[in-house]
Amino acid sequence: MTHHPPLPDPIINTTTRLSLMAVLAGAQEVEFADVRDTSGLSDSVVSKQATALQAAGYVTIRKGHLGRRPRTWLSLTPAGRAALHRHIAALRQIVDLADRADARPRR
Repeated sequence: MTHHPPLPDPIINTTTRLSLMAVLAGAQEVEFADVRDTSGLSDSVVSKQATALQAAGYVTIRKGHLGRRPRTWLSLTPAGRAALHRHIAALRQIVDLADRADARPRR
């Protein structure tokens, strides 16, 4: 029986979405501007990708105000956090395969 490594999550298998989720993994909730600044992505890219991740059930988007200023906060859902951990585990297995192949003697 051949063992197949788990596949990366197709929803977060882009560096942009993975970056957003990685930023969100470090806190319960992150203000939009902090996500943008930490990830180095533009407002429009963060907005578009966060909306796609929300549609997948991986991110929650909460809108409100701080004083009179409108604000948006993003957070990972439990499903999003679990998907991120599975995705990282799959990537690690792929990297391990490459490391083992690289360690083999060359002919």
